[in-house]
Amino acid sequence: MRHNFGAGPCILPQEVFKQASRAVLDFKDGLSILEISHRTPEFEGVVEEAERLVKELLNVPEGYSVLFLQGGASLQFAMVPMNLLPDGKTASYLDSGVWANKAIKEVSTFGKANVVASSKDANYTFIPKDFAIPEDSAYFHCTSNNTIYGTEMFFLPETKVPVVCDMSSDIMSRVIDVSKYDLIYAGAQKNIGPAGLTVVIVKDEILGKSGRKIPSMLDFKVHIEGGSMYNTPPVFSIYVAMLNLRWLKSKGGVAEIEKENIAKANALYTEIDRNPLFKGTCAVEDRSRMNVCFVMNNPELEKPFLKFAEENGIEGIKGHRSVGGFRASMYNALPITSVHTLIELMQVFAEKHQ
Repeated sequence: MRHNFGAGPCILPQEVFKQASRAVLDFKDGLSILEISHRTPEFEGVVEEAERLVKELLNVPEGYSVLFLQGGASLQFAMVPMNLLPDGKTASYLDSGVWANKAIKEVSTFGKANVVASSKDANYTFIPKDFAIPEDSAYFHCTSNNTIYGTEMFFLPETKVPVVCDMSSDIMSRVIDVSKYDLIYAGAQKNIGPAGLTVVIVKDEILGKSGRKIPSMLDFKVHIEGGSMYNTPPVFSIYVAMLNLRWLKSKGGVAEIEKENIAKANALYTEIDRNPLFKGTCAVEDRSRMNVCFVMNNPELEKPFLKFAEENGIEGIKGHRSVGGFRASMYNALPITSVHTLIELMQVFAEKHQ
């Protein structure tokens, strides 16, 4: 058996794979999901159900729209300031990792980015906390989980400024209060579905105030009016996302999956802290539940351990090339039995190398 700890595209439930594979062969009357028109009533029903499930699972309030777009979170780095930042104005950003930093770089095309705090000098090993958000900011942007460094933002600063959050790698993994955010965006390939889809949850009243002409394809309002079908949408990715959201609902929803995610993270961090061969890489209070990053006290043992783990069914734990070490990504569909398998291998390896 293989245990998939890959950071993304990530593990999805086996039952979702089975349902999706059947639809590839026969979605409706012998037609594949890959070949049907997105204008058919059947696929319109898929989009409607996916939207309904996002709203239900996250308890999205009235006055928000849910969009299914393309281009990943990387396109949102530019699309957000294009839609929300008037010319010459300033938006505030929290620099907590590589992806946050990339988002900051995109702002200069439309206005100014004010970095309210950064942990870059500490190799992003913690989430900055003591910072002020200027009240004249067009919006405040943060990244809730940093996949490369293994940190997660478990707080939201009090502010009257509109809040924008990149939730690509922890959306649907824990309960959030959507009403505290004005725009949430997330690449789907962690807890929502396969790559190729981006989910945006936006408060309608913040749109249309940038004062600039926005290309139709990059205008949130155009996509809202088109029901996420201004152009041909990523049909298969939306369909698989719908199946996965159905699965999450059947598990008891976000509150129940959060309990499982806490149990998985606690188990692995406990072993990292207990085992003399390993150590965590980031501040304890900011440790991500989704991406557990750790190294070995003796770096010379890292390659042998990686080989040992791979030979015993562990996939995807090699750390990002920019930080090294190990990264065990534990998204919603990863069972706790896989975590226990990794822990047992860490213990066996320690017994052989102490």
